[in-house]
Amino acid sequence: MINLNQLPADLPVPQDDGSTNHLRGMKLPNLSLFATNGKALNVGDIKGKLVIYCYPMTGQPNVALPDGWDQIPGARGCTPQSCSFRDHYQELQTLGAEVVGLSVQTTEYQKEMAERLHLPFPVVSDVNYQFQKAMNMPTFVAAGMTLLKRVTLIANNGVIEAVHYPIFPSDSDPAWVIDYLKSHKATKN
Repeated sequence: MINLNQLPADLPVPQDDGSTNHLRGMKLPNLSLFATNGKALNVGDIKGKLVIYCYPMTGQPNVALPDGWDQIPGARGCTPQSCSFRDHYQELQTLGAEVVGLSVQTTEYQKEMAERLHLPFPVVSDVNYQFQKAMNMPTFVAAGMTLLKRVTLIANNGVIEAVHYPIFPSDSDPAWVIDYLKSHKATKN
């Protein structure tokens, strides 16, 4: 059985295709998305620093990943990415940032993952592609599913100020966010 917590050594590295170049400076949309904490969350309404990590889909224990998943650059690694954000959550909060995960899976699908991985932050469902369409977020198709490419946004008072894309390996994402927050906190004080 596949270990969802470990990344294979031979994964293809995603390349920057320019599909996120438009995001910096954009305002987050006022959309209410259902979250794993049982509440609707309006990402455009959150004040202060907000980190939104968008990911394709997490695997589930004892369920095979889609055929060819490991050959799609940037597809594999959603569980390690989420665990890494969990493990760095306190530090991110100390730096004044809230964290939200976002995928197109249903809230029920996400709840299983959030509980299994003990995530201390909400994960929101963009099952109707409202966020994806409003922000023109990059996608790919696998096993007949349209999924988000792995992108992390850092917003301040609803405006995107930094974009991490492509992200590889996936569990390096929180370190990039922490470095960004530390370097920009120091220059603004």
